[in-house]
Amino acid sequence: MRILAISDPHGDYSKIAAIQQRAGDVDLVLVAGDITNFGPAEKARELLDMFGQPTLAIPGNCDPRSMINILDETRAVNLHNTSWTIVDDDNNNDDDSDNRDISSNSHNTIIFLGLGGSNPTPFNTPFELQEEEIERLLEPLFTEAEHTPHHRLVLLTHAPPKGTVDAIPAGNVGSSAIAKFLGRADLIVCGHIHEARGVVHQNGTVVVNPGMASQGYAALIDIENQDAGNIDVELIQV
Repeated sequence: MRILAISDPHGDYSKIAAIQQRAGDVDLVLVAGDITNFGPAEKARELLDMFGQPTLAIPGNCDPRSMINILDETRAVNLHNTSWTIVDDDNNNDDDSDNRDISSNSHNTIIFLGLGGSNPTPFNTPFELQEEEIERLLEPLFTEAEHTPHHRLVLLTHAPPKGTVDAIPAGNVGSSAIAKFLGRADLIVCGHIHEARGVVHQNGTVVVNPGMASQGYAALIDIENQDAGNIDVELIQV
C-alpha cells in the first residue's frame, strides 16, 4: 500500500495539487491535523475535496474542536478517537470502518488509529488534551486492535511522541503519553512541530513527520503486509 501523508497546511492549500502530482498514484491519504489556521472549521472541506482517494483525517491543535463535526460531514474518514481497517485479500482492498472480525489467515490487515489535538502548549491553542487524557483515549484503541491477528498498526496523531520528531531549540516538546505507544504501533504519522520534519525509528516503530504541507512538504509511505515487514518512507517537497 502506498500512502501520501501530509500535515499542517494551516489553511493554505496552494501546494496540494503539486504535492499530488509529485506523489503520483497512491492508495490512501493521511492528513495529520492543523488543517486550518484557527478556523473556520468549514474550510477543511476545501482541502478534503481535493483528494479522490480514501482519506483519513484528524484535527490539529490549531483547528477548532468543531472540526470533528465537519470531518464527519466530508468525504474523508474522521479518524479522531476511532479506528479504520483495510483488509487486502488477493490484492483487492476491502475498506472496513466497523472493525469486523478478521480471519486468522488474512495477512494483509492494516489498522489505522487516530487522535487529534495535541498535548498542552504554552499558547493555549483551541484543541489541546492533557497527557493523561491522551493515554486514556489511546489505550483502548490499541488494546482492541492488538486482538486482530496478522495486522499492521498505524497511528495518526497531530502531536509526535516525545523524543522523536519533536525537537525545538528549547528541547523535545512531543507527547509523553504518545511515546508510551512506541513499540506497539508499526508506524506513527504526526506533524505539529514544523521544524522537526523527518523520520525516526524507535523501539520498532517508524515515526514520520512529513513537514508543513503549506510549504510543499509531504511524505510517501510504502507499507507492506506483516510478513514482509517493510515500511519505506520518502520525504518529498514541491
